[in-house]
Amino acid sequence: MMKILFPFLFAAFTLVSCNDSNKKNVNISEENSNSNLSTAEKIAYKNGLKEFEALHQIDFTFNVDRDDNHFERSWQWKPKTNEVTYITAKDTTTYNRSKLDSISLQYDSAFINDKYWLLAPFNLVWDEGTSFSKPKKATAPISGKETNLLTVTYSNEGGYTPGDAYDLYYGDDLLLKEWVYRKGNDSLPSMTTTWEDYKEYNGVKIASMHKDSLGDFKLSFTGIKVH
Repeated sequence: MMKILFPFLFAAFTLVSCNDSNKKNVNISEENSNSNLSTAEKIAYKNGLKEFEALHQIDFTFNVDRDDNHFERSWQWKPKTNEVTYITAKDTTTYNRSKLDSISLQYDSAFINDKYWLLAPFNLVWDEGTSFSKPKKATAPISGKETNLLTVTYSNEGGYTPGDAYDLYYGDDLLLKEWVYRKGNDSLPSMTTTWEDYKEYNGVKIASMHKDSLGDFKLSFTGIKVH
């Protein structure tokens, strides 16, 4: 495996990740028993968790545009085998997340970041070491519209960025509209972006665009394929 040299843009745009511990066992048969589901589970199912569990592979390109700079990297992920392929214009590297070494860990931290942006609603039920606030009505920070608010906080142990918190602003349709990332559960936002331009892939709903309040920062997904 070739040693990867991450450019400045990598460090600048790898802003959010999660514990990404072993996935929790989710009882798919419970989906239609809404009274038995937590808000986090309802959000995950609305975004297509049940459909995702049947997939064998998902391909996507993670793009960031900021200050006239463009950065991108592409991934192929096989969830059932945990095989990940990292693709750039210069390199293609495949590794298995169950057999990480010092080099593949560098790729994996980037993969977890990008996957979290792509599939955050699913991580609400996949991740260990999370705690949730009670849902409440709140004003979304960018749009100023009234939405629902759920905060997820990660434990201080394990993962790439332990102790972080995310304020999820979602509609009555259970789709995320905006979120606030707070590093180390700080009281002040580290980043706030929209969740927009939803597209559906074999029943999996993905927000393909995220913008900050001024539109100067754009994080988007292209080349999405599910198999």
